[in-house]
Amino acid sequence: MSYAGPDFEPPQNRRPRRGPLTVALAALVPGALLGWLVYETVGGPGDDGGPGQATVRSSPPAASGAPSDDAKEPSASPEPTDTPSASAPAASGPLKGKVVVIDPGHNPGNFQHATEINRKVDIGTNSKECDTTGTSTNDGYTEAKFTLDVAHRMRTLLEKQGATVKLTQDGDRPYGPCVDERARIGNEAKADAVVSIHADGSGAGNRGFHVILPGSVDAGAADTRAIVGPSRDLGERVAGRFVAVTGSAPSNYIGDGGGLVTRKDLGGLNLSTVPKVFIECGNMRDSKDAALLTSGAWRQKAAQGISEGIVSFLRG
Repeated sequence: MSYAGPDFEPPQNRRPRRGPLTVALAALVPGALLGWLVYETVGGPGDDGGPGQATVRSSPPAASGAPSDDAKEPSASPEPTDTPSASAPAASGPLKGKVVVIDPGHNPGNFQHATEINRKVDIGTNSKECDTTGTSTNDGYTEAKFTLDVAHRMRTLLEKQGATVKLTQDGDRPYGPCVDERARIGNEAKADAVVSIHADGSGAGNRGFHVILPGSVDAGAADTRAIVGPSRDLGERVAGRFVAVTGSAPSNYIGDGGGLVTRKDLGGLNLSTVPKVFIECGNMRDSKDAALLTSGAWRQKAAQGISEGIVSFLRG
């Protein structure tokens, strides 16, 4: 996701710190460190990937025929429904009885509904826009398409483990849901875990993934104090398995080299009452990361890594 709009204000600039994974990741999954080392050997981000702040971008370019926000006025469409996309009846398996909500960041139709997604919603600490269009690769592959594809792959994997899986949106509504509704869907499902899928829109040379954890917030409608601990556990496990399965390294431009970032400005986290994290799977604006994000084989690995992290969290 590009850091513009409702949940995407730029984080504070940080000087990237080269070095080993953080103790949390190394202790969590010994194999994750090996995965990172293999990644570095075969072509992980090196010194050519310099530091930089995430670019402020709220819409995909018009490449590949995709209209931008200012290229098309919002069209009259029926109001979105509040019903999330649910999974088929859960199969038997170790996650039988567990509910997982997958939140595919952004909606492919958002760019056609600028007025609707720009309206302000309450996120507890303040008000922000309903949603954004997300970012895209330089060739026009959108974050919204990426997140839905990974979400579908995750749903298949988790249902095979016996989980009941719900999506906050499945491309089945004209726009949204807004960030407050995304949080509400997980809360009302009494989800055991929620993961919001994204891809970043930072500068070229900035590579790698990072997992965003909720900070401790107690303001207005937001109270994350009860979920900070379990959400960190979920995030660490997701990050560890993501490294091990994909071979991707933690971000070289945000998160101090450990792949974990805590934020208090995201409505999707602030309003959650169940364990929840975001994952930025890579940077769509870097050509090397984009080559991974646009690969179906790599997206399957990404889905597997995230799913394995969720399974590990739910099984304790």
